[in-house]
Amino acid sequence: MANCEWHEFASSEALARNLSETVAKKLALAVKERGHAAIAVSGGRTPAQFFDQLSRCDIPWDKVTVTLVDERFVPADSPRSNARLVARHLLQNKAARAAFVGLYQPADEMEEAASQSANAIAALPRPLDVVVLGMGNDRHTASFFPDAPTIEALLEPTEGPDVLPVASKAAGEPRLTLSMNRLAGARFLAVHIEGADKKETLETALSVPPGPASPIGAVLAETKEPAHIFWAPAGQT
Repeated sequence: MANCEWHEFASSEALARNLSETVAKKLALAVKERGHAAIAVSGGRTPAQFFDQLSRCDIPWDKVTVTLVDERFVPADSPRSNARLVARHLLQNKAARAAFVGLYQPADEMEEAASQSANAIAALPRPLDVVVLGMGNDRHTASFFPDAPTIEALLEPTEGPDVLPVASKAAGEPRLTLSMNRLAGARFLAVHIEGADKKETLETALSVPPGPASPIGAVLAETKEPAHIFWAPAGQT
């Protein structure tokens, strides 16, 4: 079962401030120890405030690479692109000096795009220094959707490509996702959730055996270090 530490805050603003400070310290330490750092972040609306706070933290951003835990198979200028969200909220202010490695590639097929982006992600440090996940009400995280035909393979903690294609009716469109190894193997893994419904969903997910019906539980069960859950009551869906 997953080994987690919960951090609860009175507001989304307090959560964003604390999470950004925590992540900034982890990245600064990685740069000090290894000369570089890498972080993978989630999309959606929830992390925007956290991104804004993190972008103002005073760390050596020119030695940091930012990537995504997953991405829709859409160009970076699409309103549904996670890369667009990161560009608007995280790669600003002091963090504008960071490098960015996106997952979308302009290939004809998403399988080819996954192969191309896997080559780019393979160049990043292993393990990643920081991964910040989100979670849907169906217990999906990254693009590990319970209804994906390949969900069992996606959740296998075996070596393989760093980026995998995902087809899922719940996703609404093809996705690209980092592999289980890349996510669960991070030196520091946080889950950022807001709202009473998300807390209840995660608590339930962690109370049952990990598996395809509970992807977030499956990922957290594979972490070598305790995962950190950052929660505030006022959230967005």
